[in-house]
Amino acid sequence: MKPAELRSEIPAVQNVAYMNTGASGPSPRRVVEAAHGYLKRVEYDVHASGDIYEFTFGEYERIREEIAEFVGASPAELALTESTTDGIARFASGIDWEPGDIVVRTDLEHPAGILPWQRLEREGVEVRVVETENGRIDLDEFTDAVSDAKLACFSALTWTHGTRLPISELADIAREAGALTLVDAVQVPGQAPFDVEEWGADAVASAGHKWLLGLWGGGFLYVRREVADRLEPRSIGYRSVQSPGDSSFRFKQGAPRLEIGTTNLAAHVGLLEAIETMESVGLETIQGRIRDLTDRFKAGVPDERLLSPREYESGLVTVDVSDPEETVERLDDAGFTVRSIPPMNAVRISLHVFNTPAEVDALLAELDWEL
Repeated sequence: MKPAELRSEIPAVQNVAYMNTGASGPSPRRVVEAAHGYLKRVEYDVHASGDIYEFTFGEYERIREEIAEFVGASPAELALTESTTDGIARFASGIDWEPGDIVVRTDLEHPAGILPWQRLEREGVEVRVVETENGRIDLDEFTDAVSDAKLACFSALTWTHGTRLPISELADIAREAGALTLVDAVQVPGQAPFDVEEWGADAVASAGHKWLLGLWGGGFLYVRREVADRLEPRSIGYRSVQSPGDSSFRFKQGAPRLEIGTTNLAAHVGLLEAIETMESVGLETIQGRIRDLTDRFKAGVPDERLLSPREYESGLVTVDVSDPEETVERLDDAGFTVRSIPPMNAVRISLHVFNTPAEVDALLAELDWEL
């Protein structure tokens, strides 16, 4: 599929220059139709002709297998979640925390990678924050921070700067120190390679509603098998255990023990369609297009205004403006959808494969670097 064909399939981008995929990607018709078709099948047909639970449990496993293949994991290492935030929270809830335990995170994390640890501070867990510079992490400082930690949490691709962190190196450092690693990877699938085995982290939380152009609610959590089998999640339901009717329950093997109860799989059906759609475009094509568009945009941004790297790393570009909220509103009135980044007091532009050079040029014309 050509980028122009994909663009024609996305209703939301027909009358607006949509440059906010880093927050939420607009879905192609075929993704919405796949989810809608699934709902109609379940509600109109399955209820009338079969066992809804038998059908749905079969769908859980089918979808799990397909997403596991996409991320480079085994099905036993994958839990179906609602979002990245949901996945991080579920993994955190499965660890046996004790007063004095240490969690390490960076200062680049989204609230999804901050709030669970703030909650644990109430139970005596210490949270260490590794300070970064321009979206980069100092490996020596990270090494010192995790030397006696229980868990390290960091992003694969930062939502603030659009920089790529050295996931494999960070995971190796943490492992040598005896710490678990949890990666927020939500900005990766759909715009960069996604392979949990290559990364070497213990857990990776992600979702498909951003660069994959899937629907809200289609999240997934990878947990390395030997780590997953040690987790004892505090939230538990009939999908967490081997035999729901037993008075003495046993957790399922692997990551599925982190699932809880009845969920609507329409978003995950949409996720599978979104994965297939983006694979039909091709990751090489997607990356090449994003690189060209971000290079074009950055070429028009003065050095003192550009907060992301000038060299290509991702489709996320953050720029300094005098009043981010006013700028977002003004651009919205002019037909551009972007967002502010409160931690940086800046505006972030997300450029994906469906965007065009003409949109980039029009955005540059709207921005006034003298503000």
